[in-house]
Amino acid sequence: MIKTYSEIKRLLVESLLEAFPQAEGDEIEAMSTHWMQSQSQTIPFLTPSMRDHCIAILKPPQPTKFHLKTVRESHEPYQVQLPIDWEDIPFPPVSNPRFTFIDLFAGIGGFRIAMQEQGGKCVFSSEWDPYAKKTYEANFAEVPYGDIRKIDENSIPDHDILCAGFPCQPFSLAGVSARNSLNTAHGFACETQGTLFFDIARIMSVKKPKIAFLENVKNLVRHDDGKTFAVIKNTIESLGYSFSYKLIDSSPLVPQKRVRCYMVCIRNDHTGFQFPIIDGPPLTLRTILENRVDDSFTISSRLWEGHQRRTKRNLARGTGFTAFCANLDKPSNTIVARYGKDGKECLIPQTRKNPRLLTPRECARLQGFPEIFRITTAKTAAYRQFGNSVAVPVIRRLAKNIVKVLLDRK
Repeated sequence: MIKTYSEIKRLLVESLLEAFPQAEGDEIEAMSTHWMQSQSQTIPFLTPSMRDHCIAILKPPQPTKFHLKTVRESHEPYQVQLPIDWEDIPFPPVSNPRFTFIDLFAGIGGFRIAMQEQGGKCVFSSEWDPYAKKTYEANFAEVPYGDIRKIDENSIPDHDILCAGFPCQPFSLAGVSARNSLNTAHGFACETQGTLFFDIARIMSVKKPKIAFLENVKNLVRHDDGKTFAVIKNTIESLGYSFSYKLIDSSPLVPQKRVRCYMVCIRNDHTGFQFPIIDGPPLTLRTILENRVDDSFTISSRLWEGHQRRTKRNLARGTGFTAFCANLDKPSNTIVARYGKDGKECLIPQTRKNPRLLTPRECARLQGFPEIFRITTAKTAAYRQFGNSVAVPVIRRLAKNIVKVLLDRK
């Protein structure tokens, strides 16, 4: 009998928790959902006995007379026999994949949407934020693993492409400014985020994917007088990869001025990749706005008056942020993770009202997420997720060229 994703996940999680109380409890959901999508793959923390247990729980009844000499299902792909109904999942796993990839620092899945559109199958995902993980699961029927620092690189499945929009706050202009004001470290000296690049290198050194596809803020290139970027480039090249990068503005593809650093690293110094040309007139903010928006998105008079005071003061002294109503016939400013705090990056003018924040759905459109993408969390978490995400149409354009290089090599 065919069951939905949610039904099978609940059955597996409850059964595994009962049968293996000593297992990594925080990762049981990740193990279960990864196994549902890739039964024949190596899966972190999933032991052979746990795998056999999963198969026994879900194996359909079979006439024993004709199956006495069959190979144990744990030793061969079981996907075709697993009766999962993916119909309710916006972005279900690819049934006939052209290549495989992993999704590190996955956020809410901007990389995954683009790579699946190119025929890729995701065989491993990792994301530490619990709210982002909920959004990711709602759209892809997979719970990402948590802290990548706790994952043994040898347990990660083999893959063709490694995708990673690694944490950008330690390198962003806002992140550096905030850390300087607080007298805290930034860049690689930031233990909690900055050093996570080396987890990418750790995985690449063992799994040797054919291509690594990375994204970060534009300030990464000049951070610490270019020393940070030099370390990244030299590390990648020392592993046997070519290293190319480009700063790309997303505004010809989405109505947002979002310049990011995209890095493509190809094993064995293969030089066939070329960055696509992304140019043309910028899209306008007006094109993604909703017709009617609830008054809960209108900012208070106190907040608006405070914005105006600080803007006037900062203009006079030539430093600090400014907050103006957006020009709807131009792209928005870059939406950041803190956008939900006061909306100063993009305030929408309203007739006879204070300006308002963008809605989460409008933020999704600014990043180029399809309309079927599910927003499952409250406003504050949703703003943070879209502010931290990638511009999907840019990833899509680069992914097309990357996959062409990959498949031409096969």
